[in-house]
Amino acid sequence: MKCPFCQHEDTQVLDTRVSEEGDAIRRRRRCTKCDKRFTTYERIELVMPYVVKKNGSRTEFTAEKLRGSLMLALRKRPVAAPAVDAAIQSIEEKLLTSGQREVDTGYIGELVMQELKRLDKIAYIRFASVYKNFEDLAEFQDAIAEVGQSRKS
Repeated sequence: MKCPFCQHEDTQVLDTRVSEEGDAIRRRRRCTKCDKRFTTYERIELVMPYVVKKNGSRTEFTAEKLRGSLMLALRKRPVAAPAVDAAIQSIEEKLLTSGQREVDTGYIGELVMQELKRLDKIAYIRFASVYKNFEDLAEFQDAIAEVGQSRKS
């Protein structure tokens, strides 16, 4: 660890404590050259996996795109904003805990469909019709029947 004052590379840890929230480690350090003291913090860095598109290209995951997809499907539907936020958080947590460095758009699409199915059946059908690229009326009817069956269970 470099000293922020003199840039010397040799520092000594004087004290180590866990933060009150338990999400970081605080270290008091002393530079062995200039004898000045400073504090450093260690925190867990969680990195979202990259998204692999259907054409094979890779892009960073963005919550804004996820929110946009959900909001498009939920347009003019009676779903509260906190419920949408919770759905986005749930999807992000599943992506983080998957342990994968890259995920297909298909995996994210399935997570979105799970959340929409829970939030609003009409929004689920809207999203599924675009996501699954229904070719004929029978596929659309199958999706509606699937939602109808999950309602009964």
